[in-house]
Amino acid sequence: MAAKINLLVNLPAGFYRAPALRPVFARLARMARVRKRSHDTADQIRPDLTWADAVLMWSWPALTDDLLDAASRLRFAGQLDVSQAAARIALGRGLAVSTARGAWSPAVAEMALALALATLRKVSDYHAAMRRGAEKWVRVFPTDIDPEERQLTGRPVGIIGFGAVGRRLAELLAPFACRPLRVYDPFVSADVAARYGARPARLRDLVRGSDVVVLCAASNAGTRHLLARREIAALRRGAVLVNVARAALVDTAALVARLRRGDLYAAIDVFDAEPLPRSSPLRRLPNAYLTPHRAGGVMESVVRIVGWLADDLENHLARRPLRYPLTAAMLPALDR
Repeated sequence: MAAKINLLVNLPAGFYRAPALRPVFARLARMARVRKRSHDTADQIRPDLTWADAVLMWSWPALTDDLLDAASRLRFAGQLDVSQAAARIALGRGLAVSTARGAWSPAVAEMALALALATLRKVSDYHAAMRRGAEKWVRVFPTDIDPEERQLTGRPVGIIGFGAVGRRLAELLAPFACRPLRVYDPFVSADVAARYGARPARLRDLVRGSDVVVLCAASNAGTRHLLARREIAALRRGAVLVNVARAALVDTAALVARLRRGDLYAAIDVFDAEPLPRSSPLRRLPNAYLTPHRAGGVMESVVRIVGWLADDLENHLARRPLRYPLTAAMLPALDR
């Protein structure tokens, strides 16, 4: 029987206390001598990294050239996420890296759909009013119906960023017959978009032509303020903007200014500062629907993401191809 390798698992402490993860940690223990740590800095992780043949971690501390120079035994890194800079370093060194960032995508896509539906149908407004005992019942049908409450079916939808989240969202939208379904992603071909019932569009055309716009793109130098003042001004009257990606994609000041006009709705899961300050104007806008960065963070995602990394560690040890390898083609989709 082959000798066990040294495996450093560097994750937040809550991972080690989660009952749902006990089976995967037991599986890792059968493959390796495991050290469980929760280091946040390069100085903290360095001694354990020099001991390790493999590491499973989130994306911090970043595996820099300096750290990897010290980690002479390291042959495999499994990461929940990875930045562009760290990915370039690993690829340049030929380090075998698996990234399970796609394991968040199903839950994020479901949240995007949920926010779009809830905003169009004003679900949270009705819920809050019912809690307060201040709801308004339709007395004269149909003239009492709020014209701003709408169905999703048949509406034009735009998806910005067509990676794993955007593609899963397109699949979820299929029963709603959203026509047209436009996508903006410079790295995705028309053929790929067509397989999901979508068609590529210029950003300005997507923004102008969609009743629902969903942000699914990565945050990097090329996407900062992708929706700036001009794009936000071009959003249709009554449109719903959903952001389950990164706050940096949107000029928040311009979005707040447009929301104050009262002719736009926004459903936002990500913010420039988190936790969102109590003084944020977004908290006071009735047409801003807010969730505390919850899109991907369900337990199914956590189990899936650690399980995928365990799968690829096993593949690495058996000298089989990795199922979730980091590749150069993935770089544009990574956060900076």
